[in-house]
Amino acid sequence: MAGKKLFGGYAVKFGGRAESLESIMGDKPIGPAEMTKKLWAFIKKHRLAGK
Repeated sequence: MAGKKLFGGYAVKFGGRAESLESIMGDKPIGPAEMTKKLWAFIKKHRLAGK
């Protein structure tokens, strides 16, 4: 496997963020799939991920 490019590997940095999980996810119960969608939408909107 030496020399093979790895899949994935995002580095997500939340340091210094003031938002709470409730402000990102909402105050109503949601499922894991919806949590993942909302979290990645937040990460992309604020450009928090990098390879």
